[in-house]
Amino acid sequence: MNIETKAFKQITIEDNAIAVALFGETGENLKRLEKKLGVKLDTRGNVVSIRGEDEKIRIAEKVLLELCELMKKGYAIHPIDIDYAIRAIEIDKDTHLSEMFMDTIYISFKKKIISPKSPAQKRYIDTIRKYDIVFGIGPAGTGKTYLAMAMAVAALAKHEVDRIILTRPAVEAGEKLGFLPGDLAAKVDPYLRPLYDALHDMIDFERAEKLIERGTIEVAPLAFMRGRTLNDSFVIMDEAQNTTSEQMKMFLTRIGLGSRAVVTGDITQIDLPLAKPSGLVEAQKILQGVEGIGFAYFTEKDVVRHPLVQDIIKAYEGRGRKREENEMEGGV
Repeated sequence: MNIETKAFKQITIEDNAIAVALFGETGENLKRLEKKLGVKLDTRGNVVSIRGEDEKIRIAEKVLLELCELMKKGYAIHPIDIDYAIRAIEIDKDTHLSEMFMDTIYISFKKKIISPKSPAQKRYIDTIRKYDIVFGIGPAGTGKTYLAMAMAVAALAKHEVDRIILTRPAVEAGEKLGFLPGDLAAKVDPYLRPLYDALHDMIDFERAEKLIERGTIEVAPLAFMRGRTLNDSFVIMDEAQNTTSEQMKMFLTRIGLGSRAVVTGDITQIDLPLAKPSGLVEAQKILQGVEGIGFAYFTEKDVVRHPLVQDIIKAYEGRGRKREENEMEGGV
């Protein structure tokens, strides 16, 4: 079908200054919207004409009008926000972008503001606010650990907790731990590096190191949690799919008075030996419905890394489904 025969809609941005900023330098935001949705956008002054399929026009109109309202509230639009806005509305047509983008986590250490970029991220933050123990489950790149870290750092800065504890199970994934050089601390450091990366994005390196030296922030392998009681702490366990049932129970029973815990993991990337069931998979079944415990789920649609990451995840999931179908056919 030729573009000329498709539907047509016009919208007007009343504030000229906002229109200029919304369209982007040399119209880059509109070009991005065109490419992502497959619509045709033309502007005359502050009037935008949209041509394309009905559903695509509806999304483009909602994106432009809601981003316009966000800008009126002082939100600065970046080109990547176009992608996030489109994705959010495609996932949930009733999404209100202002509720999502304006729900901010303020990191006072760096005077940095972090906001959710998808409906699932918004629900995740709300779940962390509501429950003492939260499980964030979904694929890599969906912001599970990063947002949990942001909530932890914000809680520390507001003196809601006395310390942050970050932990991961040191499970070998293709490289034998024993063959890595150095002492125990050096051997486990590669497993903890992603936690340090997220931490240093929110607290400058020198301040973070001082907080670590004082014990205000602790980054340690999961095995170091055994026998402890963690009071007045914000505890994050990352890569929880690689915990055993015993490790998961041990971790959850460490949580003391005044503490909160976020457990993150991707049940499609389990590196445990085949005979070992994942503590995260088991916890989903056992703890659903327990008062005070919340679950937040993500899919590949919530990935906020490079756009290709979504396609990679879909490709691998498709391959996994194909393999399962072949195995089922072979077993018939």
